[in-house]
Amino acid sequence: MGSFNIKIISTETAGDLQKNKTLLSKLPTSSLTDELLSHALEGTPMIKFGNGSPKIMLTSGIHGNELSPQIASLIVAQTLEELILRGTVFMIPFAIPYATMESSRRFKGVDMNRSASKKGYLSNKILKTAQNLKLDSLADFHSTKPHSNPGVESIFCSEKPSPQSKKIAEHINKATQSKIICHKKAGNLYQGALEDECNLINIPAVTCEVVSQNSRVDQGSQERSCLQMKAYLDYFGIVI
Repeated sequence: MGSFNIKIISTETAGDLQKNKTLLSKLPTSSLTDELLSHALEGTPMIKFGNGSPKIMLTSGIHGNELSPQIASLIVAQTLEELILRGTVFMIPFAIPYATMESSRRFKGVDMNRSASKKGYLSNKILKTAQNLKLDSLADFHSTKPHSNPGVESIFCSEKPSPQSKKIAEHINKATQSKIICHKKAGNLYQGALEDECNLINIPAVTCEVVSQNSRVDQGSQERSCLQMKAYLDYFGIVI
């Protein structure tokens, strides 16, 4: 059985997740969930499972009103706690607890998935953490409401400067049939997105989206997000 530890990477984002009743009603019951809810009162919690290489990170909650992947993160984390792993998995299930508490896309009026290139913003702190940890890859998980952009279950990736981004997306696509949305070069369309900024510094990254209304958990959406996360872990052969 694996072990884990939790570190706070930002204190300005602290929030009481138990005030989001929709989120709370869907979270798995476990001691890990209880610990994360407690740590979220202090700021953004990051869990570490395993040791050694490869080193990868899964993030969710950059947009606080996208609940399905945040719930999926806890389900996957609970699974990882029970397994022997090859390498290290870092997870940030609730990137901005305050925004999740409020079920808000923005934090302090700012879209954090357009701010990863700007010093001092939470998404930039995640980017710097990824650099400091010398990650081999990062995957950022979101949900998209129907008839929006992209509005379909999908995987964003880019071909340059980190070609492995597209290979990861292709692997997840084979496992889930999520649509691949690939750009020639990172940052051309979504400057400041965590995925793009990771790819620009040669940390291969993807963004995975499932379909659910904002501030809701549409039927099956957290299960689909779990499948995307498990496919990402499988690409790196994390689970023994």
